[in-house]
Amino acid sequence: MTDSSTADPCPVPDPTIVDPSARNGQCAPPEQHPPKRANLADPFNMDQDMKISDSVEGQGLLESSMRLKPHEAQSYRKKALWVSWVSIVVTLILAVAAFTVSFMRHSASAFGFAFDATLDVLSSIIVLWRYSNAAAVHSAHREYIACVILGVVFILSSLCILGKAIHDLATKLLPEVDDFLFSVSIVSGITCIILAVVKFLLGRVLTSRALITDGFNSLVGGVMGFSILISAEVFRHNSTVWYLDGTIGVLIGLIIMAYGIKLLVDMVPRVRQTRNYERFE
Repeated sequence: MTDSSTADPCPVPDPTIVDPSARNGQCAPPEQHPPKRANLADPFNMDQDMKISDSVEGQGLLESSMRLKPHEAQSYRKKALWVSWVSIVVTLILAVAAFTVSFMRHSASAFGFAFDATLDVLSSIIVLWRYSNAAAVHSAHREYIACVILGVVFILSSLCILGKAIHDLATKLLPEVDDFLFSVSIVSGITCIILAVVKFLLGRVLTSRALITDGFNSLVGGVMGFSILISAEVFRHNSTVWYLDGTIGVLIGLIIMAYGIKLLVDMVPRVRQTRNYERFE
């Protein structure tokens, strides 16, 4: 009588501790928990795909919502607003100076920089809108809309830069070189690179593609500022290299266009995915 009761295929080692793997008189497979750990080993892929964490994906929030405390996020938001205002004022002055140099000295690079400075003003205004709402500091939908607008502005500006540079190359327009051109190019290059570094740092902390894009635009402006100096110096010593100025303008225009297209390709689908999560407006 007792032998039949002790022949249980799933013996319980301790009568006071029930093995959770033994249910309904049947033994569950011994390896059930390790496969679940495989799902926890992929956080990097999720971060790179959408920059939205698993736990907040349903709320349409950026990854910064998991990294920053509320007071830290608001502090960085205010810094982004201050940097954007400074960028607007400074680059607006540089744009006016560069347009003046472009028309007085027939420089395609100066024209390209002036247009890029104008683009920098517009992109900074978009960043201002992006962070104008304190409650939307982590809003993915608002972030992606800002990036789509930036992409459109980039493409339109690149067409103008390319048109001017190609026209100057076709007509063999020779640039005029003087100290005023040098002064504008040096000041423009240094100022834009400083602004670019600050925007990159803030964009990385806030995981903001819009801020990083604004920083990229400032970086392009800094490169163009120094390219004006380089092309003018080369032309001064060798007048046969008159095409360098226009060639740099074409190159910068193509870079801006490629970046704008990349923004649209990346961000338009994300705007559609997060449009139902926008609750801050």
